[in-house]
Amino acid sequence: MSELLQRLKESSPFFDGNAPFIESLYEAWLQDPASVGENWRKRFENLPLVNGWSGEDVSHQRIVQDFRRMGRERKPATSNCNDTLAAQAAARQASVLRLINAYRVRGHQLADLDPLHLRKPPHLPELTLSYHGLTDDDLERPFNTGSLFAPERLPLKEILELVEKVYTGTVGSEYMHITDTVEKRWIQQRLETYRTRPELDPGDKRWILRMLTAAEGLEKYLHTRYVGQKRFSLEGGESLIPLLDELIQRAGRDGIEEAVIGMAHRGRLNVLTNIIGKPPSEIYDEFQGAAKNHGVMTSGDVKYHKGFSSSIETPGGMIHVVLGFNPSHLEIIGPVIEGSVRARQKRYGDEQGEKVLPILLHGDAAFAGQGVVMETLNLSQTRGFSTGGTVHVVINNQIGFTTSDPFDSRSTTYCSDVAKMVQAPIFHVNGDDPEAVIFVTRLALDYRNQFNKDVVIDLVCYRRQGHNEADEPAVTQPLMYQKIRMHPTTRTLYAERLLAEGVITPEQAEHMIGHYRAELDKGEIVSRPVLCEIDNPYRVDWHRFQHTRWDQATDTSISREDIQRLYQRLLTLPPGFKLHPRVQRIMEDRGRMMRGEQLSDWGFAENLAYASLVESNHPVRMSGQDCRRGTFFHRHAMLADQETGEQYIPLAHINPGKDDFDIIDSLLSEEAVLAFEYGYATAEPNTLTIWEAQFGDFANGAQVVIDQFITSAGAKWGLLCGLVMLLPHGYEGQGPEHSSARIERYMQLCAEQNIQVCIPSTPAQMFHLLRRQALRPYRRPLVVMTPKSLLRHPMATSPLDAYTDGSFHTVIDEIDPLDKNKISQVIMCSGKIYYELLEARRARGLEHIALVRIEQLYPFPRADFDAMVGEYPNAWSFVWCQEEPQNQGAWDQIKHRFSRIVKGGKQVFYVGRRAAAAPATGYYPVHVEEQKKIIDDALNGHFDPEINQRMI
Repeated sequence: MSELLQRLKESSPFFDGNAPFIESLYEAWLQDPASVGENWRKRFENLPLVNGWSGEDVSHQRIVQDFRRMGRERKPATSNCNDTLAAQAAARQASVLRLINAYRVRGHQLADLDPLHLRKPPHLPELTLSYHGLTDDDLERPFNTGSLFAPERLPLKEILELVEKVYTGTVGSEYMHITDTVEKRWIQQRLETYRTRPELDPGDKRWILRMLTAAEGLEKYLHTRYVGQKRFSLEGGESLIPLLDELIQRAGRDGIEEAVIGMAHRGRLNVLTNIIGKPPSEIYDEFQGAAKNHGVMTSGDVKYHKGFSSSIETPGGMIHVVLGFNPSHLEIIGPVIEGSVRARQKRYGDEQGEKVLPILLHGDAAFAGQGVVMETLNLSQTRGFSTGGTVHVVINNQIGFTTSDPFDSRSTTYCSDVAKMVQAPIFHVNGDDPEAVIFVTRLALDYRNQFNKDVVIDLVCYRRQGHNEADEPAVTQPLMYQKIRMHPTTRTLYAERLLAEGVITPEQAEHMIGHYRAELDKGEIVSRPVLCEIDNPYRVDWHRFQHTRWDQATDTSISREDIQRLYQRLLTLPPGFKLHPRVQRIMEDRGRMMRGEQLSDWGFAENLAYASLVESNHPVRMSGQDCRRGTFFHRHAMLADQETGEQYIPLAHINPGKDDFDIIDSLLSEEAVLAFEYGYATAEPNTLTIWEAQFGDFANGAQVVIDQFITSAGAKWGLLCGLVMLLPHGYEGQGPEHSSARIERYMQLCAEQNIQVCIPSTPAQMFHLLRRQALRPYRRPLVVMTPKSLLRHPMATSPLDAYTDGSFHTVIDEIDPLDKNKISQVIMCSGKIYYELLEARRARGLEHIALVRIEQLYPFPRADFDAMVGEYPNAWSFVWCQEEPQNQGAWDQIKHRFSRIVKGGKQVFYVGRRAAAAPATGYYPVHVEEQKKIIDDALNGHFDPEINQRMI
């Protein structure tokens, strides 16, 4: 008996409502085994033999067609009348199948999606009987339903009723743009079998009403308690709350342990209160301005930008839910959340996204208008950035601030059309039909979990208030707001529906409102029960990174034996691996550097830093355009076999069996990729997370990430982050766009020790800087101006002793054996210009000038700098020399640091290019002439009076 039960258990998925879907997969497998997923291929290949038959199976569809053909051939050949009738019937049958397909492709355009019915639906001839050569006389005729998930034959009237209900009801489905047949058939089975209606019992329906009551009740409560204060109300889109509740509960049921949500300000207070369980009392404090800053937070932020996290009970156990902090820059939170999710998945060892779920909420205008949405979608299926699929929810209130006409807000039919670029299915749903909302929520999550791809829910609703509560929207949208003011709320409509169904009584409906308001009065949690602190083996303990200092002493040196051992591993390749001749020479040079036979270069130092960190259990993640090789051919972290194309990453084999080194050639994006890496670093403080720009100035394509997150998140939200930005910088005559990494912009943003800005001038300095960032428990972003021509400069090298005995020096004093008492002029500088000054000074035999490098511009190393100045008692002139124009570079943001020198009776001068609109000239001869003048002026003491008339 037990064997029989086991067989029934194994075969049960093949019957009931799944049978048509399984049969369609089997038919596809017979035609092309590669057209179905690996799991289905294995299952079909291992089906038991029937009566010992081992021959080739035949498509069931072919057998049906053969019987039909045989039936036709048995008819009298001489009956021309019958032949004509048969041909007409076949034509009508084909027309019916085309009609079904037309509804699948275009039915969404006639769907009842807009609660306000602002626009007339378009006329679509493809969805009429006449377009397909059918008439009302055909309505009672039975037809084969083809691939429709329905009985094999139905009257045309019933076929129409089915496709109209599925495709033109309150759900509009777009999925026919997907090229994968298995995915399309899966969606069709779910839509056409369930007719877009979820399975809900009376208790489920009462819970939906309870969530709508909470969504509406909170907004009304805040509106009356804090009159005129901004909160960016959810009113009109209240169905978002039951949507998110269902999404989280179903995710937990499916074994997901964390959900990370990103959203803008619209409805955030509602989500915080009714979904994640933030106590209303804390929100009241924020309205009243009584909230307090903590940790590194100094400025704080408005209430509708703040995040929160808690753990919520679900049918599958606790699920930890995080709502990320977000600035007003709308969609920029998307890639940040994706990076945070990727880091969490890495901790879980969750390669398929089965444990951590990203959820992104969007506004309709922003989803269509913000370019970072496209960039983030483009990341979704790439190897280094995929998170196993994201559930996107567009809160489509059909207006962006004051712009509501689609002819102004986009060039596409829907605001969600951009998602078709990754073949994501899009489910539009009328926000006033909460049950349809629940249906598409279940469908969307199940699709994401089944296929590990993005999916979009377009929640079509409206905005009952203005852009904010102090705004008057009728000024620009008078007709829309006439309708809105007459339109019942979603909660009212659904309560009436449940009353008509006998699911609730009028007293129960009113009790829900009063009970929720009473709970708000108490200020206690009104969501599902939550836990704000729960033991989780994958949780990060941030305590050791708090209350730390940048100047905390940290040993970053390694022994000569470690260098030998680590580099031996880096130089060991798979047998027969054939390198490119140029790369082969680089590897041979690194072998000599390892043995101390040759001074080390930047590529050697950087790879050694990563290897030493990985071996000591500090994972490294690096991404950027061409970063595996390095834009300037110096890193070679990935090696390619010139005969087989096989790729090998030596750093990934430092710790065999551990996945602790990732280096990713990113897509051609700055904004989304930098935001992704920022999100990763905020979730994983134990990993050295690095983003490298192809050229330093390309980072300005991600300026919003730098301004709103990297430099200010600590002050606004108390977030710590150890992200490293590598920005190639240096004036070599390559023109305005390939010279400057815009040091001035980072320096202008420096305050309250929010970031670190460094310009290492030797390979060993780079080595110690990277190790310091990982080993020291100080988590602030590190911005590094990295070299280009210095990568192969014969003077910009380091001996092995610099790795074994050294550390990162914030200030590097004069290296030549000059008598410091005879120094009358000290030239201070950073970066490449130092080597040009050094070569020229040595060539001219000048012994009264000292050259000092300031390697850390911020936080300014006051103690080290003052100690250096004290070494030159007779120096009267201190010069800041830079390659950049006067209004750029570090000068304007560092000159106040030299005020103590001036107070001591000495003078400070500037030498560099004059102020300019562009960073550099586009003409190489002009560049050479300008560079020569900078060196001559600095060494000869020629200080331009126009530039230096206004000093410190």
